[in-house]
Amino acid sequence: MKTIDNFNFKDKKALIRVDFNVPVNENFEVTDATRIEAAKPTIDKILKDGGSVILMSHFGRPKGKEDKYSLKHIVDKVSQVLGVPVKFASDCIGEVAEKASAELKPGEVLLLENVRFYEEETKGDDTFAKNLAKLGDIYVNDAFGTAHRAHASTTIVAKFFPNAKCFGYLLAKEIESIEKVMKTGEKPVTAILGGSKVSSKITIIENILPKVNNMIIGGGMAYTFIKALGGKIGDSICENDKLDLALEILDKAKKLGVNIYLPIDVVAGKEFANDTPTQIVQANNIPDGWEGLDSGPTTLERNKELLLQSRTILWNGPVGVFEMLNFAKGTIAIGNFVAEATKAGAFSLVGGGDSVAAVKQFGFEDKVSYVSTGGGAMLESLEGKILPGIQAIYE
Repeated sequence: MKTIDNFNFKDKKALIRVDFNVPVNENFEVTDATRIEAAKPTIDKILKDGGSVILMSHFGRPKGKEDKYSLKHIVDKVSQVLGVPVKFASDCIGEVAEKASAELKPGEVLLLENVRFYEEETKGDDTFAKNLAKLGDIYVNDAFGTAHRAHASTTIVAKFFPNAKCFGYLLAKEIESIEKVMKTGEKPVTAILGGSKVSSKITIIENILPKVNNMIIGGGMAYTFIKALGGKIGDSICENDKLDLALEILDKAKKLGVNIYLPIDVVAGKEFANDTPTQIVQANNIPDGWEGLDSGPTTLERNKELLLQSRTILWNGPVGVFEMLNFAKGTIAIGNFVAEATKAGAFSLVGGGDSVAAVKQFGFEDKVSYVSTGGGAMLESLEGKILPGIQAIYE
C-alpha cells in the first residue's frame, strides 16, 4: 500500500482529496470538526517535509454554485484546526485555481472551492479531473467517506498521476482497520450488528459470516429473526417479507460454525415514546400491544461475556432506540463492553452512521481502536466491494 510515507514532499504541491463535508449551523459555524481533525496528520506530514498543500472537497449537495455550500464558510475553522493560515480559491479549476496554486509556497495551504459546484465532479468527467490534476505534483486521497464514489476528484483524477499517487494516513488507517476485521484479525472475531432492518444489512451479513466466529444481532432487526424462529414479538418492528431470509442466514451460519446470538430478553414499551410504560420480557414472548425497544439485562450480561472473550470486534449499528434516553442503556452498555475489551488488548472497529453517532454521543470515541469516518464507504467495504477511490490508487 503506497502511503504518504513513501514520498518526500519537499518543494512539491500535494493535491489532497479530503472529506470536509462537515455540519454547520445557521451562522455557518462548524458544529463538528472531526473530519477536519482527521485530515490533520496527513497535512502536517506534507508541510513538515517542506511541501505545500492544496485541499479539495465537496460540501453538501449543491445545485450549481450556491453560496450556502461554499467552502469559504469553513476556511477559518480549517485554519484553526491546522494551526496555519489557509488560503482560499474561489474556484476549483481554471484561471483562479491555477493562479492560486502557482503562487503557493512551501509550507502553505490552499483550500479550493466546492468541487460539486460542477456537475462534472459527480459524473466522473475526465476533462474536469484533468483540470484538477494540473494543480498538484502528487495526488493524495485521504477521503474514505467518498471513496465508494467514482467521482472526478476521488477516483478519475488519480489516473493523471501514474507514478505520484498515494493514500493519506486517514484512508490508509481505514483500509487497515477493515482488513484487520475481515482478514488479519486475531480470533475470536465478534461482529455486533444492530439497527432496525435486516434488509439494509443482508450483504454485510453474507459477506462477513465466513470471517467471524460470533455474531451478535440486536436492535430492531433481531425481531425479524425471532419471529422467523416462531417467537412472539408483539408489536415490535419486523420485516415480514424477510422471514425466510432470516432462516437462511441462521442456516448458513450453522454450516459455517458461526455462533449467532439473538436477544434473550428485551425492554418492551407500550408505545414508541421515551416516557412510555416499560417491562422486561423474554425476547421471544413479547405480549401483544408491546414492542421491544432495547436489550434486556440477561442479554447484556451474555454479550459482555462474549465481547470480553473476543480479540477482534466490529460494531455496526445500535442495539436499541438509543435516541430515546430510556432505551439507550443497551447501546451504552455495548459501548462499555467494547471499551473494556479494547483496554484488555482487543482490536475494535466501529462504523456505520448510527453506531458512530452513539459512540460520539456517549463518549466512547477514544476508548475503541478505531471509529470509521465513512458511513456508506465503510458499509460497502464490509459488503466486500472494491471501492473505486481505493482501487484508483492501486492501479
